[in-house]
Amino acid sequence: MDHSTPRIALIHAVYVAMAPVEAAFQERWPQARRVNLVDDALPADLERDGRLTDAMRARIRRLAQHAITDGAYAVLFTCSAFGEAIAAAAAELPVPVLKPNEAMFEAALRAGRRIGMLATFGAAVPAMEEEFRALARERGIDASLEVVCLPEALAAAKAGDMATHDRLHVESAPRLAHCDAVMLAHFSNSRALEAVQAVLTCPVLTAPSAAIQTLQTRLRAAG
Repeated sequence: MDHSTPRIALIHAVYVAMAPVEAAFQERWPQARRVNLVDDALPADLERDGRLTDAMRARIRRLAQHAITDGAYAVLFTCSAFGEAIAAAAAELPVPVLKPNEAMFEAALRAGRRIGMLATFGAAVPAMEEEFRALARERGIDASLEVVCLPEALAAAKAGDMATHDRLHVESAPRLAHCDAVMLAHFSNSRALEAVQAVLTCPVLTAPSAAIQTLQTRLRAAG
């Protein structure tokens, strides 16, 4: 395996997630060869069905398998709503397959016990809350998670109004100022990192940077 320029598949469910993760790779791992796959019907189908269905789980696995068949050394999903399905696929596939939030959650639990999260896609929040709490239980950590959801920020981003997207995050961030760390829930809202960090004294964590570090570690471990 050539670790100098590994082929990494990035699988997206919203287009607005693509720029933040590309920026994170350019900063932290520019040598990685990124391949982007998009299934932008996934969020609407999840909202329609109200839950992860067997068909959706199979779809997630097919996306990862397609990327691996085409030569990906690792797969990173960037949509936070499908963690359970991604974990199931990861258990069956021969290369590292990473959920979007697991690395960020680990970093948050290292930062403290009172964790805040700014989210924009409401349908993703219940699964993320359960994933966070499951990880805390697994680590034996008594942690709390407080979520502020800003669906209007996602709508602004989809309309190309990134200034409004960021402003809404900045206006809401002080509601979580009492937390030990604040997470920006999605790849798509990680672009607001600098603006949010400017109004908070606690660490602000994003999924792309943490995920890239974890991918590097797992590929080294895989040999």
